[in-house]
Amino acid sequence: GPDSPMRYGLPDYSVDYEFLPSDFIQVNAAMNRMMVAAAVNALALKPEDRVLDLFCGLGNFSLPIARSGARVCGVEGAPELVARARHNAERQGLAVEFAVADLSADHRDVNWAQDHWNKLLLDPPRAGAAEVLKYLPGSRVERVVYVSCHPGSLARDAGVLVREHGFALSAAGVMDMFPHTAHVESLAIFDRMR
Repeated sequence: GPDSPMRYGLPDYSVDYEFLPSDFIQVNAAMNRMMVAAAVNALALKPEDRVLDLFCGLGNFSLPIARSGARVCGVEGAPELVARARHNAERQGLAVEFAVADLSADHRDVNWAQDHWNKLLLDPPRAGAAEVLKYLPGSRVERVVYVSCHPGSLARDAGVLVREHGFALSAAGVMDMFPHTAHVESLAIFDRMR
């Protein structure tokens, strides 16, 4: 029925997800597996890394990051998605912190924003991550991996990262998540230069 959970898996990371039909998930399972692998590889994780995963949804990236051995905190605006992300992490014995937050609001003072994260994963909605980027200057983030469903938002946010925050674009690529349509997902890696 409409309220019984469905599942999808990321076998490369021995992770699976329960979700409801109403939840936002990536529709193309095979491409999603490739996208998660590309993003996790792009983070170049080491055990001492502390990763902040913003717009985390069901934990599509958070759980594989945790499985890879790094510390991770996933932040998402929809409480019901965070509840399911927590449930999925606990069910699989993964230590992931999750927080509910409106990422378009000022969040400098909340606990998860105070922590010293050295890597940032962004997977924002079409509008992009402009509000979040305002809080980068005081952070210790050295690498940003940005997954985008909207090239215009990514271009704008890339400009902010480079011009205002001293990052350089290290690599970028495109994945065709929606074959036979004009929609693509982009992945860009930014490293702090100063």
